[in-house]
Amino acid sequence: EESELVRRRAAGLPNLFKTPVPSRIIASFKQCSHASFPRVHVVIALPMRHTDASLTVRNSMVARGVFMAVSRFMEQAATRDYSQHWQIEGTFPWLFQQPKPAIGKRPIGVRDNYERCVYGKQPYWMPAYFYESNMVWPDAIEEHPVPEVDGYDWWGVDWEMVENIQGMITRPGTRVINDLAKLQQAFDPDRPHIYECVEGITERPHEMMPFDEFLLGFVTEPEAMDRFFQKMADYKIECCKQVFEHYGRVDGVLYHDDWGTQRSGFYSNEMFDEQVKPATARLLKYIKDSGKFIELHSCGCNIQYVPEMLDMGIDMWTPQDNANDADRLYGEYGNDMTFCFPYEPAVDADEDRIRDEVRSFVDRFGGKGRAMCWIRTMDPAQDAIARDELYRYSLAYYNEKYGRG
Repeated sequence: EESELVRRRAAGLPNLFKTPVPSRIIASFKQCSHASFPRVHVVIALPMRHTDASLTVRNSMVARGVFMAVSRFMEQAATRDYSQHWQIEGTFPWLFQQPKPAIGKRPIGVRDNYERCVYGKQPYWMPAYFYESNMVWPDAIEEHPVPEVDGYDWWGVDWEMVENIQGMITRPGTRVINDLAKLQQAFDPDRPHIYECVEGITERPHEMMPFDEFLLGFVTEPEAMDRFFQKMADYKIECCKQVFEHYGRVDGVLYHDDWGTQRSGFYSNEMFDEQVKPATARLLKYIKDSGKFIELHSCGCNIQYVPEMLDMGIDMWTPQDNANDADRLYGEYGNDMTFCFPYEPAVDADEDRIRDEVRSFVDRFGGKGRAMCWIRTMDPAQDAIARDELYRYSLAYYNEKYGRG
């Protein structure tokens, strides 16, 4: 109750982390009358006890009203009717959830070729990123507001839409310290099915407190931060488990965790190895042991972490294009990791120019068989031309490279 938290703050600040009692994830399953998949109600119970009134990272979240609304949003998520469509047309979740038309006859299956590219096993053509996959974004895992507009996720974190980037951010100053949709039947079975595991282990805590305090925690409260990350890994593993068991076929996981600015990573490599990697590696090992490939979405100039990415079993990274040197990434790591690089035609580019630029893209990044092309244009005609040329030219390119008839 809100009044109880206010009373506790007046009496003395609770300590979230210095307790031997482990955090618990309580899952209750309810059947929705419209679906055969179980609804998952996930509650995070963080133990607390009283301590002194010093404002540290571990207690400042509750000190400023962190958990006052969490239970309300957890309950809202648990009682939502996921047999309905909740996302608003045009938003990213809505786009991910739309069935795509069959691609048509190709030398091998689209999923087979995509996985060949992910694992570096001589693909037949260079995949058109996003177009050649199905993104699994269940509404029932409310890591963002549902629908994706200004509002709260099931952690009680306040989000707002930034129109000029068409993406969500947590509202500055925020402090907060299920039946899976029947997408499987609608998605093209020839495409790989990729689960979007958003709001990663290090992202969630800095959505629940100011970012500067989050970074200070690595120095002032390293053991507390490690315990938080390990509990987040438990939670993410449980989310993956539920998706793998109840959604249907899942071929890969797109794990989201931003690790840097446009100039460099947030952490030194030593700090990353000591404090970020252990919990992250445990989550990714669960995914790999479940037979899924791993793609990383991590904004920032994060080339310094590529050795750690490889050590943790990450197969593919879609680097932020305006923060990373694509040629350097491809040159230094293109034999060991698959990269997705963007191609964005000029607004006034005609067909001849688009086809020529796509051929140049394949020549530039196709030689190691571990690159995908993300065609980014709002013009359907340009998109169709670029995809057609990417398939035709890269098919001939790889046929010659690998000695196929």
